[in-house]
Amino acid sequence: MVYKELKSKFEKIILQNGLKSEKIRIKAFPLTPEEAIGNPSDLDYPLVKGRERLMEANFRGFKGQAFTDIYGDFEGTIEDVLSLKMRTNYERAIFISTLNAVLRGLNLISNTVHCKNDEPRECAKRAVNFIKEHYENPKIFLVGFQPRFAEAFSTNFRLRITDLDDEQLGKKINGVLVENEKNAKRNIEWADLLWITGTTVVNDTIEDFLNVNKPKIFYGTTIAGTAYLLGLTRFCAMSK
Repeated sequence: MVYKELKSKFEKIILQNGLKSEKIRIKAFPLTPEEAIGNPSDLDYPLVKGRERLMEANFRGFKGQAFTDIYGDFEGTIEDVLSLKMRTNYERAIFISTLNAVLRGLNLISNTVHCKNDEPRECAKRAVNFIKEHYENPKIFLVGFQPRFAEAFSTNFRLRITDLDDEQLGKKINGVLVENEKNAKRNIEWADLLWITGTTVVNDTIEDFLNVNKPKIFYGTTIAGTAYLLGLTRFCAMSK
């Protein structure tokens, strides 16, 4: 299981750096939309609409984040975090945000704080350039409806989209339908490249994609520490 592997690797880093026994307090809390993404001109992001929140852990002043639809306060030691059973999106969000904050604090990863204002639009432009440079003109399966990626990809590539949020299903972006996750297997077979939201590591769907033998890019701040520990390719051009 991916969470067992993540916990094992994270605990090893904690022990190597003598952090498990330290009385370091980790606090994760739900950010308001303004704190998380600023005031973008586009108002269709899940963060802005209140469907999801970013949990943010603070470790010695270093921040790590995780997208989640189940959120709340948490405060404790790193050992407390390592003892979580990872049974819910809430517990996984606490673990993942803490993982990101600690690895950022140890200078093992960067770009763990979500971009703001209109930076997501610039990120989408850079993503298009990145894909053209490395994959030319692939058929893309976008896992997780991110509006700016959907717009940019649909005007430059052949695209299919899936999302877990019922509110997004049935929408069309430049003629591309946002589909139910039940169609994921068919869309994986169709695609040349998978562009996957890092939130999959919080909502417990990441293993559906890890063993897929196709090029895959995970995007966002949530996946930062996981990508480092598991050797995944990550794209997050405008985060801090």
